[in-house]
Amino acid sequence: MPLQKFLFKPGINKEGTAYSNEGGWFDSNLVRFRKGLPEKIGGWAKSVANSFLGTGRALHAWVALDGTKYLGLGTNLKYYILEGASFNDITPIRSTDENVTTFAATNGSAVITATDTAHGAVMNDFVTISNAVSLGGNITAAVLNQEHQITSIPSPNTYTFTASATANASDSGNGGSATDAAYQINTGINTYVPSTGFGAGTWSAGTWGSITSISFINQLRLWSHDNFGEDLIINPRGGGVFYWDESNGLTTRAVALSSLSGANLPPTLALQVLVSDIDRHVICFGADPLNASGTARTGSIDPMLIAFSDQENAAQWEPLATNTAGSLRLSAGSSIVGALRSKQEILIWTDIALYSMSFIGQPFTFGLNLVNEGVGLISPNGMVNTPKGIFWMDKKGFYAYNGAVQEIPCTVQNYVFSDLNETQSYQAFSFVNKAFDEVGWFYCSGNSNVIDRYVVYNYEENLWTIGSLSRTAWLDEGVFDNPKAVLSSSDIGYVYNHEVGNDNDGLPMTDVFIESSDFDIDPGGGDFQFINRIIPDIKFTGTAATGSDGQAVNLVLKRRNFPGEALTTAVTSTCTSNTTKIDTRVRGRQAVLRIESDEDGVGFRVGAMRLDFRPDGRR
Repeated sequence: MPLQKFLFKPGINKEGTAYSNEGGWFDSNLVRFRKGLPEKIGGWAKSVANSFLGTGRALHAWVALDGTKYLGLGTNLKYYILEGASFNDITPIRSTDENVTTFAATNGSAVITATDTAHGAVMNDFVTISNAVSLGGNITAAVLNQEHQITSIPSPNTYTFTASATANASDSGNGGSATDAAYQINTGINTYVPSTGFGAGTWSAGTWGSITSISFINQLRLWSHDNFGEDLIINPRGGGVFYWDESNGLTTRAVALSSLSGANLPPTLALQVLVSDIDRHVICFGADPLNASGTARTGSIDPMLIAFSDQENAAQWEPLATNTAGSLRLSAGSSIVGALRSKQEILIWTDIALYSMSFIGQPFTFGLNLVNEGVGLISPNGMVNTPKGIFWMDKKGFYAYNGAVQEIPCTVQNYVFSDLNETQSYQAFSFVNKAFDEVGWFYCSGNSNVIDRYVVYNYEENLWTIGSLSRTAWLDEGVFDNPKAVLSSSDIGYVYNHEVGNDNDGLPMTDVFIESSDFDIDPGGGDFQFINRIIPDIKFTGTAATGSDGQAVNLVLKRRNFPGEALTTAVTSTCTSNTTKIDTRVRGRQAVLRIESDEDGVGFRVGAMRLDFRPDGRR
């Protein structure tokens, strides 16, 4: 029998069975399709050597008037601005207590107990101590007068932190009577809590059997941010709205909108903040409304309310005949999930509907149109803008918008949604990689409480791929040359440049593979056949040397006799750029071809493979 050529259909298809998708690809990891052919994705490397604290959940890049490039990064613990190689902490201060905080130390322990009545802190918060004096021994003024992370909350009036020195018997003082404590806004957590009650919040918070109400301090910490000119507006979901003035420098922190000069009735809470495009209104989605008399904000979020400032004025929010400030309320749904600025409109998703908001001028400022009812959004960051329109992920499917809503046929839909941790769906986020015409989503699989999977759609070739990778935020190239993503472990995180080389930050990118669906060795499907040899068609594109001592992949041939049988690995052979053929002795009715790589410096692109078959009877 002559050699048979196998040029598998592009894209991953898991909607049927492995056998029903004969002639196509069935599974993959860290592989994309380009011009119909599969290839290993680009590698990644740390953008800067310095790390940040917490799990990064949001990235935003912009350029100041003097050309300085900034990268905003929100984590569950802090908010940073990366400039050059330095992470600058601009986390807002919640309150400052002056001349009231005292301390107590225990001989042989580095744990310090601070007393400050009604401090309002939660575990993992940060406090900066100043003007304290020595406790008398190892706990000197320098040890106390710095930033500390709170490790426990024994009572509403006390908290503990771990000092950089261990107390001795002489540490019997209380730090003096002039100590000041500046508390940063409360930190959030890394998992989504779907309801109130016992078990909500961080471990060890509260007493046994106590009930905890859900708020932004014990909920998954997500951030929204946008630049207002060269300045920055930030909002921890469900928390306050803050402003960072670029002219004040990176050593200054963001401040509440209410502290701006001329501030007039700005929202004190919001679910998301965004700045409109040409007309430049600051818009808060899910804002706290004005009271009945219109003299103050209520301090309680209305999850369907949209409030907007006066044009070109982030401080003025009182609706007057002389300005364009105001508010709108949505009706379809129970809460705004997310909003995205698009071409000449802002799209707003509730839990069950999609609205379009556009600038129409005075007296109404903005107009609303209900685009679709029945399709929601899986998470506040589950949508993304691309050159081909808006794409988003719902709780059961994928959609696109380019003037109208369209469901995207997906060849891995059941695979994704049957193994999606719906409880942690708010962690899911969308990303775009314009250089490769890709839009995708990172999400938590079945029993995972952290992001560990991704699904990618090539919107030019209409193809899907899947894989396993942990990232918690993404920003496509634009202000910066490469896509950037973040990854954290044990509250220490790094920013990575993607599409750099072929490796995992200097280490081999492991478990890279693409695997075909079952194909019949015998065209009739009844006889056994021998596969005598494989003639590979693989182009190596990596940075390592090519040849027999350079780049290599493994070609794996699996077999079975019936679709219901388990696959058996029959051949695993190394293939390099010098490999002309691979001799095999594989007998069966069905086979699966797999190309895999675990080595550094390897990049590859798969073409048409040829296999040599020989009949071998019916049993």
